[in-house]
Amino acid sequence: MATAHATLSNFRQAPRKMRMVANVVRGKKVADVLTNLDFTAKKASLPIKNLILSALANAKTLNIPTENLVVKIIKVDSGKILYRRRPAARGSAHPIRKRTSAIFIELGEPTVSTKKVKIIKESVKEKVVRPKTIRVKAKATTGIK
Repeated sequence: MATAHATLSNFRQAPRKMRMVANVVRGKKVADVLTNLDFTAKKASLPIKNLILSALANAKTLNIPTENLVVKIIKVDSGKILYRRRPAARGSAHPIRKRTSAIFIELGEPTVSTKKVKIIKESVKEKVVRPKTIRVKAKATTGIK
């Protein structure tokens, strides 16, 4: 089974925000994904769309039929972290971490899943029914009549 892939390194957006869009894309057909990303109101949708188009172009150069490709793998890992400082009280400084993302996309043909069906055997033994215990609350007596 032939696959095509593309990567994007050190994209200047946090991986947590990129994964929100990547989770929507995973496992779907490329044609459906491209139309959905046009209407997604996230900054991460444009670079992911361009990366899918790049992987699609790679598939064409490898002579892979592109009609029924799906997004098999999409991984968003953390890239390099840019460290900055923010001035704080009394001459101190607090760190600021500007995070980047590294994205990997692999397109491939959909796999036909054969699910194994488990046959559950009914137990021959009947369940033992135990009588419920009845608890009686004792009334508190004050001793005054």
